[in-house]
Amino acid sequence: MAAIQKNKLFVASCLSLLVTSLSFGIRAGILGRLGVEFQLNAQQLGTIAATAFWGFPLAIVIGGMIVDVIGMKKLLIGAFVFHLAGILLTIFAGGYWSLFISTLCIGIANGTVEAACNPLVATIHADNKTTKLNHFHLWFPGGIVIGTLIVFLFDKIGLGWQIQVGVMIIPTLIYGYLFSKLDFPVTERVASGVSSSDMYKALLNPLFLIMIILMFGTAITELFTGQWIDVLLKNVTDNAILLLTIETGVMVVGRAFAGPVVHRLSPTGVLLFSATFAALGLYLLGHSDGNMLFVGALVFGIGVCYFWPTMLGFVSENLPKTGAVGMNFMGGAGMFAVSLYMIVMGKHYDTLLAAKLPAGANLADYSSAPSGSEMANLLAEAKKTAGPDIINTTLFIPIALIVAFAILFVYMRGKKKTSLQTSAA
Repeated sequence: MAAIQKNKLFVASCLSLLVTSLSFGIRAGILGRLGVEFQLNAQQLGTIAATAFWGFPLAIVIGGMIVDVIGMKKLLIGAFVFHLAGILLTIFAGGYWSLFISTLCIGIANGTVEAACNPLVATIHADNKTTKLNHFHLWFPGGIVIGTLIVFLFDKIGLGWQIQVGVMIIPTLIYGYLFSKLDFPVTERVASGVSSSDMYKALLNPLFLIMIILMFGTAITELFTGQWIDVLLKNVTDNAILLLTIETGVMVVGRAFAGPVVHRLSPTGVLLFSATFAALGLYLLGHSDGNMLFVGALVFGIGVCYFWPTMLGFVSENLPKTGAVGMNFMGGAGMFAVSLYMIVMGKHYDTLLAAKLPAGANLADYSSAPSGSEMANLLAEAKKTAGPDIINTTLFIPIALIVAFAILFVYMRGKKKTSLQTSAA
């Protein structure tokens, strides 16, 4: 490990995650505009957005299974290639299928980044995993803040969405260069001598299977809401994209100070706290307008702040034999759940809109109606209630998580107490 430059590897990892999150923030900001420009309905937009979440689990699961064999460096060079291809294909997109393929490429790149960087951070900071994973993952909301601000500011000065997407090329080239020059350690699982068969057996541990299911809920709560907030609340507030900026800004600050929070509450305590605030935040977003929406975004940001890195940290600390595969299966499961939920909710959103329009109305005709026309105004009114309806449907997920994490908190507390008593005896 003497030749391994931990700080430079960590900085390059953060830059690669920055590109991942910029893709989320910028896509969230331009999603509605892509629908108008390429005449796509909500179901098609949902499928395009979900494509990134298909590519992600595909890459993170496969990457997790081969990272110990080919090494983290080769995976990250692959991520660089897919990121660059996806960005360029998006800039020159001409319709539904080109957007579909370009978003799939970016999703594969994003998943490959996490497949390599999660075990990398856990390996170079083996004595402080959950805290350092939170520090690494602060660049996910951090990049979304930057991405949404880019959309907001570039829109104000009249720069098109192609230029906004093109901004991602800069950090992509930098992280690709850095990773190509640095030496990498072997993963923690390989270094500790845990065999591949033991690693795969550990994946059948009932606690790991429960965490996979809970990851479905935490990922949907955080990522579906963030990716769709501009579409769902655009007709409720003039600054829907700034709601995402506030939410993710809170997440950046929270993850930066994750150390004392995790040590004071314990990972399971943090997860219970997170689910409670996420539910309260979604309730406010679904039942408010005006300035109270920004309060809802603030509370929601506090709620989802620690979900993703703490779920990964919990598995890495309590189920260490699962290794890189365990961490990456968690991430893949979360993204896969989000992709399915997006498609279902995209279709449900179109159904809600159609139900709120005059009987026999063709949604495509209303979507293409000139701004200010009676049809356009009727559609805008329908969207004012359909968006919050989707949020209120999603609210049931963090409510269920509150119950699940309360049970997990009690279970882990009892397990720790039993372990201490055994050690004392």
